[in-house]
Amino acid sequence: MKNKKKNEKLPLPQILNLDDDFSLIKRFIEGDESTFRVLVQRHKEKVRNIIYLTLNNHDLVDDIAQEVFLTVYKNLGSFRFESQFTTWLYRITVNKCKDHLRKIKIRQIFSPIKESEEELGYEAPPENSDIKEIVHSAIAKLPDKLRVPLLLKDIEGLSYQEISESIQCEIGTVKSRIFRAREGLKELLKPYKQELL
Repeated sequence: MKNKKKNEKLPLPQILNLDDDFSLIKRFIEGDESTFRVLVQRHKEKVRNIIYLTLNNHDLVDDIAQEVFLTVYKNLGSFRFESQFTTWLYRITVNKCKDHLRKIKIRQIFSPIKESEEELGYEAPPENSDIKEIVHSAIAKLPDKLRVPLLLKDIEGLSYQEISESIQCEIGTVKSRIFRAREGLKELLKPYKQELL
């Protein structure tokens, strides 16, 4: 009986601990701005990876990542804790990439001289590219609406639900776009069959 009472008095483990994203956000909202640095350190490589894989341009990664985290910093106080922080963060990242691509398209419309691929935010693969560069180049050629869900699923490992929330569309649409992106990627990679084997 004594043992039973001892066990009952043990504190229950807390669901949130100090290292948890939600805990860090709550501390930030309460005025501890140092926790923001921890959030950035924890998630910056994932954000940078999404940006690079979406735009296929190393030169843009740091600038857009900075824009992402600036937006997060300004809006973190209104985070509603209804979904994972990463879902919200990836949605912001995807939107910043879309904004950049939109600006490129607008610039193309008003530019009398056709800009090179490099100026448009894409890099052409070098003559003797390695497999990684071949695949990145092929992914970059996919339309935005197919490329982003594919990257979030196959590279970042997000669930269909998380992707649906991140890009704000139905799960069925997400699955369809990922299927079409994979099919498109197969077609784009056909000329490199020997290098990929």
